[in-house]
Amino acid sequence: MTKTILITGAGTGIGKDAAKSLLARGHTVYATTYSETEAAALQAELGQAARVFKLDITNPEDRAKIADLGLDVLVNNAAQNLSGSLAEVKIDRVRRLFEVNLFSSLELTQIAIRSMIARGGGTVIFMSSITGRVPEPFVMPYSMTKFAISAAAAGLRAEMKELGKGIHVSVVEPGPYNTGFNQKMVGYQFENAEQEGSLFSSAQIAARKKAIDARLKWLEVGSTDSIVKKIITAAEAKNPRLRYVAPWTFALLVRLMRIFGV
Repeated sequence: MTKTILITGAGTGIGKDAAKSLLARGHTVYATTYSETEAAALQAELGQAARVFKLDITNPEDRAKIADLGLDVLVNNAAQNLSGSLAEVKIDRVRRLFEVNLFSSLELTQIAIRSMIARGGGTVIFMSSITGRVPEPFVMPYSMTKFAISAAAAGLRAEMKELGKGIHVSVVEPGPYNTGFNQKMVGYQFENAEQEGSLFSSAQIAARKKAIDARLKWLEVGSTDSIVKKIITAAEAKNPRLRYVAPWTFALLVRLMRIFGV
């Protein structure tokens, strides 16, 4: 059965790839972006089958646009990134990150849930991250928002089960994919350290940069197919699971770390 699905942050990366795959499967897809410029570029790429528009999730007027779309599935994918040591990162930037990655997604979700209840049910999917299960030093501003998203999804799922109105909630937790997002996020910590000074020495910063570059080169997955499949599974399932993780190697890694108390 085809569904009406809205994806936030669909202008790039996993969001865009998910929109393409869901369209190919015959679903009605609203692919939304942060700006009008991004929306125009995405519309040209996806073609007229896609319904593309600007949706800045921090803007109440933009959020209100989804109330009458008849959504069966909301994919909360829009997010910003920020990295750096918690000992020196600017806290106003962390507040802003929570506003985008957590609070605005929850406000959008509240609108969607009321609409879905009126239609007899639906599914809300939150895009979190492996860093929302395993703390990542020097990426903690972003990691904290994803811990919060994963916790929010689990709690909201239980609440919706008690409500009994047919609302399902899932969280999708990607490992590192080579979409450019990780490089941009990690780049912030070195850029800020150079511009504003740091508690850490130049030698420490250089060593960390070298280690991160090497790790990303080794760990990042080139294709987003495995995580897009998880999004499709959650969106199409009659009774989706709470948690979907990809690639499978990272799902296994998280389980092992839990077992050994790491």
